[in-house]
Amino acid sequence: MALVLGYLLGAIPFGLLLTRIAGAGDLRSIGSGNTGATNVLRTGRKGLAAATVVLDGGKGAVAVLVAQWIDPSLGALGAAGAFIGHCYSVWLGFRGGKGIATYAGIAFTLSWPVGVVFAVVWLGVLAAFRFSSLSGISAAIAAPVAAAVWGNFETAALFIAFALVVLWKHRANIERLIAGREPGIGQKS
Repeated sequence: MALVLGYLLGAIPFGLLLTRIAGAGDLRSIGSGNTGATNVLRTGRKGLAAATVVLDGGKGAVAVLVAQWIDPSLGALGAAGAFIGHCYSVWLGFRGGKGIATYAGIAFTLSWPVGVVFAVVWLGVLAAFRFSSLSGISAAIAAPVAAAVWGNFETAALFIAFALVVLWKHRANIERLIAGREPGIGQKS
């Protein structure tokens, strides 16, 4: 039940909904076609992009909290459901975002110190290099390492699985980064 509830919550495409409500068109026809905050930013609406980060992170956090309310041992199942729901939404033909903001919300809720590491790496790499993809990938990889350092091996295992999905979802970005063709923040894709 926690997995299904988490999935349904994670599957809500907030980026798509916000851009439609704001009259910015169908997000899936802009930039990468993903429903996450980076693609929302390509509409030129910074406020919508920020709201997407908050809502996508929030749905990850709420999924964990609801699962833990059902049974304190079910937080990881709610987290897994929300993350997979965001990346592979039933409402979008099993497409969606790349999972970074949802992963951040989950990290803060399952282990706030890991969430802090995630955020610091995400924002630090973004500030240093100006590549959203690189910052998200870096944070995704840093989270299981941080969880392992704090001795939370169950969370580390879950976050390794999340990092693998993030790498898969970013495979085209990785190719462009290697080739020197990845657009930075504020550049057209």
